[in-house]
Amino acid sequence: MNNITMKANADDLILLALKEDITSEDITTNSVMPRFQLGEVELICKQDGIVAGLFVFKRVFELLDSDVQVEFLVSDGEKVKNGQKIGSVKGDIRVLLSGERTALNYLQRMSGIATYTNRVVELLKGSKTKLLDTRKTTPNMRIFEKYAVKVGGGCNHRYNLSDGILLKDNHIGAAGSVKKAVEMAKEYAPFVRKIEVEVENLDMLKEALEAGADIIMLDNMSVEDMKTAAQLCRGKAETECSGNVTKENIAKLTDIGVDYISSGALTHSAPILDLSLKNLHPIEG
Repeated sequence: MNNITMKANADDLILLALKEDITSEDITTNSVMPRFQLGEVELICKQDGIVAGLFVFKRVFELLDSDVQVEFLVSDGEKVKNGQKIGSVKGDIRVLLSGERTALNYLQRMSGIATYTNRVVELLKGSKTKLLDTRKTTPNMRIFEKYAVKVGGGCNHRYNLSDGILLKDNHIGAAGSVKKAVEMAKEYAPFVRKIEVEVENLDMLKEALEAGADIIMLDNMSVEDMKTAAQLCRGKAETECSGNVTKENIAKLTDIGVDYISSGALTHSAPILDLSLKNLHPIEG
């Protein structure tokens, strides 16, 4: 995420998170630190994992005070160990205290997603299948969570409803049939847009192929039916496997032969990576 994306899309979301935590004032900090005092605090990792979101962590403090200095000893995507010091924050102690929780919330959440994603990617090694995320993200966190998936080695599916055409069961029901839904999508959408269709059985698959769908999503189908579907689609459409995919059950899907496996668990079920700001102390001068 570059500075343009950060300022245009992320800053407002970070400020909302800060406003949620500081509705009028940080009454605790203002009690013990009534005036400016320069200080420094260390960023410590308390679990093994993959770090992601360091720039968001830094931005939280910068939005509170542009004079804050944040230094990192690692970069996004690197493996970190329990007990490892990975950075430090130096500035007005009031800023360090008031921004601490929000900054850590972003970093822990994003690092947890990157760590979980990386573990699933490792399970797909040796296959042609790419791992995708979904839109099952935390409200107002999608830009951060999808970035974390990429840091962990996964790939992004469509970012939002404007990003691509995905005809799911209710769209097909509204249109009347798979064929009709694909025809209507082709007529409405720009020609550069690929059309993906969610199917639940082989009959729907055949109808989607005959209608000219570009990508077929195999939703909650049996392993045997998905293997058949992958063969039927070869040379005609790309294939995506979806439906309750987690790191615990993905191993049985690696030999199906689909192009993609999408998993909402990457963003909705990944635990945080435990990180902490410790050893805050004043600095004279």
